[in-house]
Amino acid sequence: MEEAHNSAYSIHPGSTKMYLDLKTDCGWKGMKADIARYVARCDVCREHRNPAGLLQPLPIPMWKWDEIGMDFVTGLPRTPKGNDAIWVIIDRLTKTAHFLPVRTTYNGAKLAQLYIENVVKLHGIPGGNSVG
Repeated sequence: MEEAHNSAYSIHPGSTKMYLDLKTDCGWKGMKADIARYVARCDVCREHRNPAGLLQPLPIPMWKWDEIGMDFVTGLPRTPKGNDAIWVIIDRLTKTAHFLPVRTTYNGAKLAQLYIENVVKLHGIPGGNSVG
């Protein structure tokens, strides 16, 4: 591991790159964890690693339903109507939410139709979206 980590060709790669480079030539049980521990103990890597920055808050929307977030809850049992997921659409300002029963097989056109019928009809077209 020392040779792979200090090589002139790779010069202290992170654990992911080192693992990907080494797994093509050799491998052992627990290799990924061993490499992660080795890189974490490397003084050169610790000294030059950029620390993670602070989380940056999203700006507060100016008006309700101007910015939304959406996600899907999947892995649910199928209902008598055939739905097996919930589409959650949330207004970022008021935290008001719509919960739409959907099927995981719906395509973009079907979801757009549901969005227009259930959200745009009531609140208009939002100014921006953040999907998470």
